[in-house]
Amino acid sequence: MTAIRLLLVDDDPLVRAGLSLMLGGADDIEIVGEAADGGEVQALVDRTRPDVVLMDVRMPGVDGLTATERLRGHPEAPQVVVLTTFHADEQVLRALRAGAAGFVLKDTPPAEIVQAVRRVAAGDPVLSPTVTRQLMRHAAGTDAEARRARARERLAVLNDREREVAVRVGRGLANARIAAELFMSVATVKTHVSRILARLGLDNRVQIALLAHDAGLLEQDAP
Repeated sequence: MTAIRLLLVDDDPLVRAGLSLMLGGADDIEIVGEAADGGEVQALVDRTRPDVVLMDVRMPGVDGLTATERLRGHPEAPQVVVLTTFHADEQVLRALRAGAAGFVLKDTPPAEIVQAVRRVAAGDPVLSPTVTRQLMRHAAGTDAEARRARARERLAVLNDREREVAVRVGRGLANARIAAELFMSVATVKTHVSRILARLGLDNRVQIALLAHDAGLLEQDAP
């Protein structure tokens, strides 16, 4: 089994040491580098080629959200999990729009942080219940109607099957669960997700989820 290559970015050396001890103890995760500021990230990524970057938000130089935006603007960029002590709506939304594949609070239990890294490396988004609630509030905000119209216009390029997959990605389902619900193979689900990303010009599944929320598709799909 190939280990997940992980880069840690946090300005607090004690936090980095704790994360390194916790995540480095997993048999399938290899810590390939550490950075204390977002300005160091691109050079370290070029040198160490991580699969996932665990990125703090608040740093004294280049903050984690700016670093994520810069990083995800490059081809073949690693996945980013944003790590923070707070969960202000605007910070969550900016992180997700920047291309982050997940958002994890620092008080999340260690086992869940390890699992978040594994899920993101496998191509599944990490949307905690807290983040999902924030997305729902965002979708119901003051400019919800205009945002919904824009999102629906973008999603109009999808065929019916792709739309069904997009809705389930928006619900945070893994590929295997989507395959079971829609009676297709996991490989077919992955193909549909890849096509959705290409058609919509998106970076990852979390951005599909955000667009599905904005379009109101999850309200329609609710049981």
